[in-house]
This record gives sequence, C-alpha cells and structure tokens, in this order.
Amino acid sequence: MKTLEGKIALITGASKGIGRAIAHTFAEHGAHIAFTYLSSVEQGESLIEQLKAKGIDAKGYRSDASNHKAAQKLITDVIQDFGKFDILINNAGITRDNLLMRMSESEWYEIMEINLKSCFNTVKAAFRPLMKQRSGSIINMSSVVGIKGNLGQANYAASKAGIIGFSKSVALELGSRGIRCNVVAPGFIETEMTAGLDEKVVQTWRNAIPLKRGGSPEDVANACVFLASDSSTYITGQVLQVNGGLLT
Repeated sequence: MKTLEGKIALITGASKGIGRAIAHTFAEHGAHIAFTYLSSVEQGESLIEQLKAKGIDAKGYRSDASNHKAAQKLITDVIQDFGKFDILINNAGITRDNLLMRMSESEWYEIMEINLKSCFNTVKAAFRPLMKQRSGSIINMSSVVGIKGNLGQANYAASKAGIIGFSKSVALELGSRGIRCNVVAPGFIETEMTAGLDEKVVQTWRNAIPLKRGGSPEDVANACVFLASDSSTYITGQVLQVNGGLLT
C-alpha cells in the first residue's frame, strides 16, 4: 500500500545512513523525493538514479542546511522544481564526541550549527509555503541521547534535546494552520558508521536493549512514514522513540 502516493518529501542529509533509508522507503510508498547532500557527491548522485528506478521523481541538491541563505534557496528551488512539498524531514547531523573537560569551543558550535541551527533554517524557510497550502508534516530527527544524555556527548545531547524543544514549539505555532511537527528519536541504529566499531562493543550495546538487537535504518524510516502519512493526522508535538526499548 502506497501511503505517501503523490506527496513530495524533502529530506536533508540523505546521501547515506538513515537519510538514505528514509528516501528509499518513502519512494517505495509512492512519494517523490527531494534531498540534500554535501560532501558525499557520488553517493548523492547514485541515490538519484536508484530512486528514479522506483518510478518516482527525484532530485538531489548539494546544499548546506546549516547556512541560512542556502536553506532559503533550497526551499525556493524545491518548490520551483516540484511545485510544492508536503513533508520536510530534518535528518542532517554530525557528531564531534569528546569529554566536556576536553571539548573545544569549535566542537560545541559545529554541532549546534549543523544539528540544531539547520532545523531552524529549513523550518523557518518552509513556514510561508506550508502555511499557504495549510498542510504539511515536519519531522525532525533527534536521538535517545537527546533524552537521556551520554558520556562524552554533551554537545550532541544538547543539540538533540534542543530539537525536541524546538519541534514542540513549532507544533504549537503551526497547528492551527494544519501543519504538524513531530520528532523521531532513534536509539542504537546499525549503519555504516557502526560497522567499523569493535564487535564486542556493539554486542554490549545490543545486550542492553530489551529487543537484543540494534535497529536498522529502515526501522527509523518506517516511523517517519507513519508520521508523514495521513495515518497520523491527529499527532503533533510528539517524540516517537525508535530504540528497541532501551529507554521507556
């Protein structure tokens, strides 16, 4: 069942990992896909071809969502190319892990720019077009770390907690216009990044999860499909945790 058929989805940071899985899953549900990438040019170009092979329209934009003017241009370009967009997923993000006593000011601010400010930039730019059409679903990607914190990730945790507060406020501001804003907070998701970790460390994490496994990018993507679809039209301002029971 193509629950997103005919909808236009804009996904930031979709060239790999969770973002790439969201793009593929949304395409399989019938959505047309606009997405951003920055440094992963080859992966971005390959994603365009893979998505088009599914019979939907797809276009990639080399754009930095942490840059305010670039985010405004992105929204303008997507509307020009697709006519509109119905779904905005803020997935772009990085880590710069370090103990607080060793953390540099640049490690703090880089995380805030890319993880948190990028959400402000794209949502701010999307305000007017979404209000004009009086519909839309905004999904911002947080993390279990943004809820419970984590050793050596004070910057990352702060940025992801900020996304939750930001999203709840956006939900209150835009609800009367028929626009919803929710958060997905993944736990331990096994991606290309985790594939390089020591297997004993990974197994320790798995053992701490009630379902005894790490999540897949598709697990996160399926949660996003629900929040983007008409099956969740009475849900806004919520945090959907996708963590296998790690945090309840």
